[in-house]
Amino acid sequence: MSSVIAYVRVSTSDQTIENQKKQINEAGYQVNKWFSDEAVSGGIKATERKGFGDLLNYVREGDTLVVIGIDRLGRNTIDVLSTVELLQAKGVKVISLREGFDLSTPVGKAMLTMMAGLASLEKDLIAERRTAGIKRAQSEGVHCGRPIKATSEQVQELLSQGMSPKQVQGELQISKATFYRLNK
Repeated sequence: MSSVIAYVRVSTSDQTIENQKKQINEAGYQVNKWFSDEAVSGGIKATERKGFGDLLNYVREGDTLVVIGIDRLGRNTIDVLSTVELLQAKGVKVISLREGFDLSTPVGKAMLTMMAGLASLEKDLIAERRTAGIKRAQSEGVHCGRPIKATSEQVQELLSQGMSPKQVQGELQISKATFYRLNK
């Protein structure tokens, strides 16, 4: 038997989930089970929130999840999309009251497609900003990437002191592969 599940979330301790519960009830949904996260930032992925994690473990195929707004399901378009896809893979129907769509209907699927496009754009923009930031940092002489544990010069110096390759690796705390890469 399918159930109507509701998920409510507020970001700060001075907010209350009661308004969201009231809105869902007033929209005419007979909620069988409530899940909530209180004082949990939207900056935390939905799947990493306790209440939402419990919801994911509880929902079954055929259930309907009602939320006050699609933003309750994730911190950004990418997170919302992956959360909705996860729910749909479980056979759960997702309804967002604020946006007024059921993601299992043709209109809802169109909205999901647009969200996927926005998520892809968001990923591309993030990658562009990251690349620009790395190039700027490199032009300012900042090392990007893993910290450098050892240099060729250090390896050569220790070998010239009579240390074995194994001792050099231990001394510099480097792997065998790094030792041989630096000992060219």
